[in-house]
Amino acid sequence: MTDPNGTRDIGPRIGSPLWAYLAGVITIGFTSLIVSVALLGITDLALLASTPVFWVLAVLVVLGELRPVIVSSSAAVGGTYPSAMFTFAVLLHYGLPPAVLLHAGALLVNGVVTRKAWHRIMFNISQVTLASTAAAAVLGLFGARPTPAHPWVPSGEDIVALALAGTAYFAVRAALVCSAVALHERRSVFRVIRATIGHQSLVYAGLLGLAPLVVVVMSHSPALVPLFVAPLLAVYFIATLSMRRDHQALHDGLTGLPNRKMLVVRTEEALAEVRAGERVGLFLLDLDRFKEVNDTLGHPVGDRLLQIVAHRLTHSVRPGDVVARLGGDEFAVLLPSVRDEAAAREVAARLRAALAEPVRLEGMTFDLDASVGIALHPDHAPDFELLLQRADVAMYLAKEGRTGVEVYRADKDRNSPERLYLLGDLRRGLDSGELVLHYQPKIAFGVGRVMGLEALVRWLHPTRGLISPSEFVPLAEQSYLMRQLTQHVIEQALEQVAEWWKAGLRTQVSVNVSARDLLDKALTERLSVGLARHGLPATAVQLEVTERILMTDQAYTADTIRELATLGVPLALDDFGTGYSSLVRLQRLAVSEVKIDASFVRRLGEPEHDDADRIVRSIIDLVRSLGLRSVAEGVETDEVARRLAEMGCDVGQGWWFGDAMPPDQATVWLRTRRSLLAVPEGPAVPMPPRPRDPEGAGLADGLAMADSL
Repeated sequence: MTDPNGTRDIGPRIGSPLWAYLAGVITIGFTSLIVSVALLGITDLALLASTPVFWVLAVLVVLGELRPVIVSSSAAVGGTYPSAMFTFAVLLHYGLPPAVLLHAGALLVNGVVTRKAWHRIMFNISQVTLASTAAAAVLGLFGARPTPAHPWVPSGEDIVALALAGTAYFAVRAALVCSAVALHERRSVFRVIRATIGHQSLVYAGLLGLAPLVVVVMSHSPALVPLFVAPLLAVYFIATLSMRRDHQALHDGLTGLPNRKMLVVRTEEALAEVRAGERVGLFLLDLDRFKEVNDTLGHPVGDRLLQIVAHRLTHSVRPGDVVARLGGDEFAVLLPSVRDEAAAREVAARLRAALAEPVRLEGMTFDLDASVGIALHPDHAPDFELLLQRADVAMYLAKEGRTGVEVYRADKDRNSPERLYLLGDLRRGLDSGELVLHYQPKIAFGVGRVMGLEALVRWLHPTRGLISPSEFVPLAEQSYLMRQLTQHVIEQALEQVAEWWKAGLRTQVSVNVSARDLLDKALTERLSVGLARHGLPATAVQLEVTERILMTDQAYTADTIRELATLGVPLALDDFGTGYSSLVRLQRLAVSEVKIDASFVRRLGEPEHDDADRIVRSIIDLVRSLGLRSVAEGVETDEVARRLAEMGCDVGQGWWFGDAMPPDQATVWLRTRRSLLAVPEGPAVPMPPRPRDPEGAGLADGLAMADSL
């Protein structure tokens, strides 16, 4: 039968259900063993010791306990030891006490040789003793009570008694072991029985069915008993070939882990047996930077690294969890039972911690890391394919965000029905004019001048109301609608700027564009045509690109940026400080201003975020050294505004100066500040470095002006 702790030789936690179960079985089993052995008298022991065939059986029992017959590669099925045949033969011929004593000795030898934990050895001895006791009780009901002094040889009339005794032996062992496996792996006992009963019953029927023949041969020609080894060897050979074919079909050749086919089977079993209030978790795990190791040191080193990863994963999961390799450096982990999302995250964190330990290969030390995506049933998917797909989405979210672990989120899945519906609504909304622009001012710290406004797109959905750009802009970036959305925003912005300029409100409007927009060679042409149509100078509009553009290959965007520079349209670098920009790349990009990300600005002045002050000050100094204008986003308090002014920041943007306003409200706001408008005449020219005022001269006046805004 399956070893109840086949995953790892770690004893059960004291007080746990498994500990209580094993303690109970061991107590009852050893009590039965002691009582049975006590029934053996000195005469019986001397008689057995003087019987050569008994020693032959003893040797066969010990040898038969060293290696099981494995008919399936499934861990739940396990193997069956041939010792059962010879133990049952001793039970039939000499009675219960010699049988349990002999098998207990064989199990002890097996445990020492294979270095099993003592609780496993004691449990195995107990369950064999109880199974043998059950079989002896059945034989006793039919009047068969053999002893060493009066051996029993069954005949054709005893077939019913033999069949029932064998069934009792098998049923007790199956029940005891399957219950232990179920508790150990936190699985349903019926599920374990269903997975094991078919294979095990066939093997036990063959072994126990041969036991009466062994007894008959013992009574007539004891020298022929060793011949039973020949059919056992044949069974070993056939079973080994079958197991190898089964293993190759269901396991990965490099790591020995289950493959996708076996993962599907185990997941479907878990989905069928999931209990109310519990969940089935599926993790998808991808190694970070593994391709670099493979390409640099070669595939043999990469293969060895994958084997180490497989070993660490299998020794970090809980009993009953399944680790599978899907291919390359991609692994999957199935949690047949998990309480909730928090528990799933704990398991994922443990896996990543195990992988984070340095690996030394070929004289080099590697630091491993992995991105893990989590999908749960029934929360995220009803079946395996959808679970795997959504775990894949979560894994890429973890990669993109560099968070390490992410749980599936429907709003981030571009393949989810919700996002597909939203994409359809976005296309319709662009056609029907549901997307409008709001404008947020940018104010200079020193003198309180209005340096321009940023156009922020808003979606007034007919049924869902106002939808945040964070919901639909990433969706558009991943689809064919990004070009149409950008064109729509630029046209609206140019139209509004033209109205303001005709009304004498000459200010600059910034429009956000993505890296994907800069790959569109028609962008410059559309801007040029739009500016000419409205009679605006190129500096009336500014394009803001995120810092991620510096992380991409500049060759793809160089032409567009060069054309925009020739046209005279200024560029601003948005969300600076959140990426990995280098000074060299920043110098190469023709920008006129750099916007400091709001996540740093909002933390200014907080004691627990002293690093924010240093980061913001460093960015401001860097931007000034390049002759560019610095803009702080997310300015929401007077204290933050004063700190930024003291650091020498040029411009602020945020609630403290003004929230994003619809066009009519922005128009009224601009009219009240007509004298403070910084007119963007002529080509875009980077602002020269402005020396910091050490005495704070003009600071109070500037902030007072800003307060009046």
